[in-house]
Amino acid sequence: MILNISDQKGVPISQDMIGLFFEDINYAADGGLYAELIENRAFEFVDCYGTACDYYVLPDYGYGWRATQDCGMGKLQFVTGSPVNRNNPHYLRFTADRAGQGFSNQAYRGLYLKKGEAYQVSFYARTITVRGNFLVSVRKDGETLLCGKVPVRVPGEQEGNKWERYELTLTALSDTEGALFAVALDQPGTAEFDFFSMMPKDAVAGVFRRDLFELLKGLHPGFLRFPGGCIVEGNTLENRYRWKESVGPLEGRRGNFNRWAVHQTMEENGWHTEFSHYNQTLGLGFYEYFLLCELIGAKPLPVLNVGLACQYQSLEKVEPTDPAFGEFVQDALDLIEFANGSTDTYWGGLRAQMGHPEPFGLTMLGIGNEQWETPESKFFERYSAFEKAVHGQYPKIRLIGSAGPDIVSDRHRDAWAFYHAEAEKNGNFCYAVDEHYYVKPEWFLGHTDFYDRYPRSVKVFSGEYAAHPAFEKADEANTLGGALAEAAFLTGIERNADVVVLASYAPLFARIGYVQWTPDMIWFDERSAYGTPSYYVQKLYGEHLGTVTVPMGGQEKKLEKEGVYVNCSLREDSGELILKAVNDKEEEKELTLRLPDRFLVPAAVRLYVMAGRETDCNTAADPQRICVRMQNTAFTGSIRLEPMSFTVARLAVLPPARQ
Repeated sequence: MILNISDQKGVPISQDMIGLFFEDINYAADGGLYAELIENRAFEFVDCYGTACDYYVLPDYGYGWRATQDCGMGKLQFVTGSPVNRNNPHYLRFTADRAGQGFSNQAYRGLYLKKGEAYQVSFYARTITVRGNFLVSVRKDGETLLCGKVPVRVPGEQEGNKWERYELTLTALSDTEGALFAVALDQPGTAEFDFFSMMPKDAVAGVFRRDLFELLKGLHPGFLRFPGGCIVEGNTLENRYRWKESVGPLEGRRGNFNRWAVHQTMEENGWHTEFSHYNQTLGLGFYEYFLLCELIGAKPLPVLNVGLACQYQSLEKVEPTDPAFGEFVQDALDLIEFANGSTDTYWGGLRAQMGHPEPFGLTMLGIGNEQWETPESKFFERYSAFEKAVHGQYPKIRLIGSAGPDIVSDRHRDAWAFYHAEAEKNGNFCYAVDEHYYVKPEWFLGHTDFYDRYPRSVKVFSGEYAAHPAFEKADEANTLGGALAEAAFLTGIERNADVVVLASYAPLFARIGYVQWTPDMIWFDERSAYGTPSYYVQKLYGEHLGTVTVPMGGQEKKLEKEGVYVNCSLREDSGELILKAVNDKEEEKELTLRLPDRFLVPAAVRLYVMAGRETDCNTAADPQRICVRMQNTAFTGSIRLEPMSFTVARLAVLPPARQ
C-alpha cells in the first residue's frame, strides 16, 4: 500500500481538540475522583425509587453507619434541631451506656489503606454529657488496626453546647483492605456528630484521588466538560445540579440524590436498584472542577440546566415565559462572574475566599445537555434567551448548543437547521453544537467521512462518543477492537479539524462493582486504577496533534478498503510529519510513504504502537495487557502496521520553525 504525502498545508488543528467529559456516573465523584473515604459523611443520604415522571426518595440518614458491638451496642439516633449548617440538617446523636461503645462507617466496600500512608481525619462534635476522649480507629473483624484519640472539649458555662471541629492524623501500619472507620467514647455519655472526613494526605490539592488524577493529567486534555451529562438536568428539576450549591464551605453544600441511582429501575425490581443510595455530597463541586482544569492544563467547559429536567425521564419544565426561568439564565451570568470576575464582585469574591483570587479563565459554556426541540420543550427559545443574555454581557464567551441524543433523527436535523439559520444572522450565536453517539464499532469504521460534508459556519463538539462492542462482563467491555474503531473514526475528525473543534469520549470513569453504564475509559476500585485501550487511543491523539492537517486527496478511502484508516498532520514548530494509522485486520500491513521532493528524508522514525487481539481488554488483574509501546527505528520508506493495531509515527521532514 502506498500513501503519497502532500507538501500542501490543510486546515489548522485546534490544540484543545481532544478533551475530557466528566459525569458523576459509575461512582466517578463520591467514591472516585473525590478522595473522601467516608460514605454518607453528613448523615443526609436518601434511598431512591421510581420511574419516569414518578421519582421519590425515602430518608435513610443512617445509611452506611452502625453501632459497634465490642462493648454492647450504643444508641444511634439521626436527628435534626441544631445542625452545623441548615443546608444539611441531620446529624448523629450517639449515647454510650458503657465506655468503649461506638459506631462505624462501611466506607463503600471498606477502607483500603497503604502502609506508611497518612490519612487526615476530621469531624464536628458537640458534647452533651460525655467527657474523656473520642477514640478514632480503623477496625477489621473486631480487631483495632490503628487508633488515635482526641480529648473532648468541654464548653464553658456561657458557651452552651456548641459544635467543635476535631482533627487528627492516622498513619497506616500495614496494607489494609475491607476495614471500617470507627469512633468510640472512652466514657459513658451522649455526644452529637456531623461531617466526618477521612482523606488521604496525598490527595492532590486535598481533593483528588492521586492515581485517578494522574491518569487524567497523563492524557494532556485540551478541555474538561463538567459536571455531566444527565445529572445537569436531573430526573426532576428539584434533582438537577445547581452549581451555586456546590461552592462555598463544604458544610453548606446541600446533598442531592444522583440521577443514576434510579437507572434501569423497573417493575421487576420494585423500581429500586442496588445503586439506590447513590447520592452526591458535592465535595467535588464547581470550584473543584475549575481547579482540576487548572491542574491538568485543560480549558473549563461547564454545562448548565435550561429549565428542563431530563427529557427522557421527566416532563417537568419551567416555561421560558415564567419569571422563574430568569433564575436559570442568571445562573449562567453568575457562573461567568464566579469563574472570571474580579474579587470585588459577589461571585468573584467568593472564588477568592475559597482560595483562588485569580480568574479561572472561562471561555466556553454549554447551554443544556442533550436537549432537543419539541412543542413542549421549546429548547430553541431557551437557547436564544441564554445567548442574548450571555452575549449581551460577555460577548467573548463561546456557547455550546445541543443537537439532542443522536445523529440520525429529525431532531438532529432540526437542531442544525436552527443553528445554521441563526448563525447567518449572528455569527456569534453558537460556537459549536454538541453531538452524541454511542454505537457499534462497525458504525465508526464505516463513517470516518461523517464530517466531510458538514457546513463549516458552525463548529462541532463531538461531546459524547464510544464504541459499544459485544461483551459479557462490564469491566471487559473496553476491547481493543472497539478502541481501534474509535481511533479510525478520529482520523476523520482530525482530517475535518476546520469543523470539529472539540471531542471527548464518554463516560470517563467506572468504579468496579458500582457500574450503571459501560464501556468506560478508566476503571478503578479502592486499590488501583487503570486505563483501557480507549484511554490509550485518547492519549495518543492528545499527545500527537499536528498544528495543520496534510490533505489526503481521497487516498484514505482507498486504504479503508484494505482495512487501514489513515490521517496525516504536520507539526510546524518541530517540522514533524505525524501519521496516524489503524490496521483493523488480523494480518500485518506495510504502508509505503512517498514524500514530496521538498521534504527531508528522515533517518529515523519514532513509533507509538498499541496492538493485540480484537477482544483483548485491560482488567484489574492485568491492567497493562494493552498499552503503548514506543520505539525509534531507522526509516526505510515504509511503516509496518501490526495486526489489529493503532500506530502513530513521527518523522522529521522539515526544518523546525524558528522561535
